[in-house]
Amino acid sequence: MAPQAPRQRGEATPADGPAPFTEHALSPETRRLVLGQPFTLESGEVVPHLTVAYRTWGRLSPDGDNAVVVCHALTGSADADAWWAPLFGRGRTLDPEKYFIVCSNVLGGCYGSTGPTALRPDGSRWAGDFPLVTVRDQVRAQMALADALGILGIRFVIGGSMGGLQALEWALLDPQRTRAVVSIAAAGRHSPWCIAWSEAQRMALAADPKYRGGHYPPDDPPAAGLAAARGIAMATYRSPDSLARRFGRASGGEIFGERAQAPVDYAVKGWLRHHGRALVERFDANSYRTLLDAMDSHDLARGRGVYEEVLQRIRQPALIGSVSSDALYVPADQRSLALLLPNARFFEIDSAHGHDGFLIDAERFEPTVRQFVDTVAAVDAAAP
Repeated sequence: MAPQAPRQRGEATPADGPAPFTEHALSPETRRLVLGQPFTLESGEVVPHLTVAYRTWGRLSPDGDNAVVVCHALTGSADADAWWAPLFGRGRTLDPEKYFIVCSNVLGGCYGSTGPTALRPDGSRWAGDFPLVTVRDQVRAQMALADALGILGIRFVIGGSMGGLQALEWALLDPQRTRAVVSIAAAGRHSPWCIAWSEAQRMALAADPKYRGGHYPPDDPPAAGLAAARGIAMATYRSPDSLARRFGRASGGEIFGERAQAPVDYAVKGWLRHHGRALVERFDANSYRTLLDAMDSHDLARGRGVYEEVLQRIRQPALIGSVSSDALYVPADQRSLALLLPNARFFEIDSAHGHDGFLIDAERFEPTVRQFVDTVAAVDAAAP
């Protein structure tokens, strides 16, 4: 097991640099933490200058103990109030009047944090040379941000999908500050099923001649490969019922065109192509691969001992959420995780939308999460 690096401090600055792909990629509220010393990864490789792009909502209490950390999914950003809007607001789970809420773009991402699109000290982009990062590396970068912001206590860490993996690691990497954990549509370790889908997406990237082993010019990216990878992912993010309800057998045009027996352009095919094009416009292929690799590294027991015994070390209250129709992080993953954690509660999101139900149906499960974190707070307040 790699030793934990000492907590590192840095300087927080406005995110005034250029956005990776479009001018609106980083919201105006985004700030950057620039660490004042090298950041050592689990692999032993060193990132000379680590930058973490982040956003905050609310104010940190004088005791520094009212923080909440939000962790985003694979292609997400620090703009949690946009992609998880139903959880934000007065009286809701993420209430800026009660909490100091922090969300950062992950290490390896492309929305302002250090990743393949970032510059090395010599002025060149990392590109395909960006080192392997793990979920633990990503959480340690988030911990460094918490240090720099003066956070002494975290009421709860919450995330879905890749963010749910990070939330679980927070419980083990920083148990002194992390009071509770909410992990939704995630697992204690990446399954062979999830790794297989990751590999299919990596194969799609590599099959594009423009990928060039990750050494492509910014103005000529492997758009076809990234779009294909996104199409594969989108199919795993939804459920058969969800797609059937939305598209059925509808076609996007004439079944028979000028050529007899022309392939049918079904509407669902256009939906996949649309999502592929949309991701190409806002994301980097190397960052996409970097984050897939990080997710595949996820195993709470790696280097720590027997899986079941390691989970027993997570003593914090934990809320484990599952999407009933999730075909990627299947419900059995969350049920077994909740059974093995000593202080966990399980809940199921009744959604037809598959894995993406943790986003699409957030309005429906927000009260459950709010009740959990309020109960944890009440127990803490009653403690002598």
